[in-house]
Amino acid sequence: MPIKTKKIPPDAERALEEYGNSLYRLCSVMTGNREDAQDAVQDCFLRYITKAPDFNGAEHEKAWLIRVATNICHDILRSRKRTSFVSLDEIRNLGTSEDNAQILGLLMTLEEKYRAVMHLHYVEGYKTEEISSLLGISLSAVKKRLQRGRDALREIYEKEAKQ
Repeated sequence: MPIKTKKIPPDAERALEEYGNSLYRLCSVMTGNREDAQDAVQDCFLRYITKAPDFNGAEHEKAWLIRVATNICHDILRSRKRTSFVSLDEIRNLGTSEDNAQILGLLMTLEEKYRAVMHLHYVEGYKTEEISSLLGISLSAVKKRLQRGRDALREIYEKEAKQ
């Protein structure tokens, strides 16, 4: 079944060309983060396209875009307050011994699908059946990812030990 795509209105393309960089700079300053700034600008132009507001001139259009981008940035910042983030360095420092810290650091180098399963099983203590339910994958997929994750960790650990 083909996906229906909506053609971007010429006004939106023109507005992106004209205001995109300044909105990105504004969002970068507000969020302090490149990825969040990109998301905010994308959301802003998605709203522009879906709402298709009528403007009383270029200044009104620019003011609307700035207001929407600012509101989106505020939403992102509020979301950050509700969600806790842990940096990679903090995770590495969680180990009580040097070996545990090293293993946690190595765990962070695995692909996300292995890292998630390994973390849930070995760090959080979930059983394979529970992980299957939590992640919405089959029990055999959980077991296979644990096996592959252990193999990858072993390989990485052995390379590190040789150096």
